[in-house]
Parts: sequence; C-alpha cells; structure tokens
Amino acid sequence: MDGESLDQAGLLSKLETLREEHEALNAEVDALSENGVIDQLKLARLKKEKLRLKDAIQTIADQITPDIIA
Repeated sequence: MDGESLDQAGLLSKLETLREEHEALNAEVDALSENGVIDQLKLARLKKEKLRLKDAIQTIADQITPDIIA
C-alpha cells in the first residue's frame, strides 16, 4: 500500500508538471495568434506539442482514477 501511495504521488506530480507545460504553451499560442505576424510553422509545432501534452495528461489522469466496474 505504501508503494502505491508513492506511485500515486509521483503520478500527481507528473500530472501537475504536464498541466503547467500545457498552460504555458497555450499562453504562447495565444500570444502568437494575437500578434499580427504569425509564423505558421512555429504555431503548428506548438499546437502539436499541446495535443501531445493533452494526451499525456489524459493518460496519467486515467492511471490515477480507478476503474469503476458497473
């Protein structure tokens, strides 16, 4: 049980880190979009990275949340 709680804490820490990275990318994408000059390639890369982070966040959230057997 103790190892499980340590693993849970590690997952929660990783989840928070990924959420912070996602939010930072979101702010950067918004700033680029508001700016008149847009580097389309950079914007596409940032959006792709945001999606990768979102998937990683969901994967960890699924690991943390126990399965409910109906």
